[in-house]
Amino acid sequence: MKVIFHQRFYDVYTADPAAARGRMEAMVNALEGKYDFIEPEPASERDLERVHGRAHIQQIQREPLVYELGGLAAGGAMLAAETAFEGEPAFGLIRPPGHHASPHSCWGFCYFNNVAIAIRKLISDGKINRALVLDFDLHYGDGTVNIFGDSEEALYFHPEAGNRRDFLKEVERSLQSPTPYDIIAVSAGFDRHQEDWGGLLATEDYRAIGESVKEHARLRCQGRRFGVLEGGYNHAVLGSNVESFLEGLRD
Repeated sequence: MKVIFHQRFYDVYTADPAAARGRMEAMVNALEGKYDFIEPEPASERDLERVHGRAHIQQIQREPLVYELGGLAAGGAMLAAETAFEGEPAFGLIRPPGHHASPHSCWGFCYFNNVAIAIRKLISDGKINRALVLDFDLHYGDGTVNIFGDSEEALYFHPEAGNRRDFLKEVERSLQSPTPYDIIAVSAGFDRHQEDWGGLLATEDYRAIGESVKEHARLRCQGRRFGVLEGGYNHAVLGSNVESFLEGLRD
């Protein structure tokens, strides 16, 4: 299991909960020494243009720090996806998050759609035909849906059950999709935790989700699986929640 991280992700680039000081530190402290950390390179403009319109990219470029870190986050997702395709599960410990970023607009602390950029890169390189995207963030990934729509490139699932047991069942049903897929990409938001905004999932539930992803990846797509960080805002529990997910996801 590789964790994709760069020291620049500590930078506070704007005033929102995803950029808050101490957020990345909570997760790094929980994972450091247990996983191999590797640094990404920024995504190129060509990488961004596979998903986003030119005007949208230029709009983000007007905020140089946001653009720099947004490109680095997209590059981190791409490296996680490439690592997974090559046979080792990976997690992009990145920010800004991305699942609310559409081709020509963004909101919800997002700028570029990291998961979509990573998937489109694998497709453009001829490595995969279709990804399954499991988004267990509290919030619906409207940007991801707007990007892929009804295309053959990705299957998007966002479980929304109101209790823990049914939520985990929804995760299982998502991964059992009859449509073939070549890799599992997880938009991993931890804001549905009992002590975060969503107030639903326990820490051990994230391990169960990771184990389900691992099991179905082995059955369906040669074990290829990766995740990228989306939400999660209670620093007191965020590190343990991410650690729990990775314990399930890893080999």
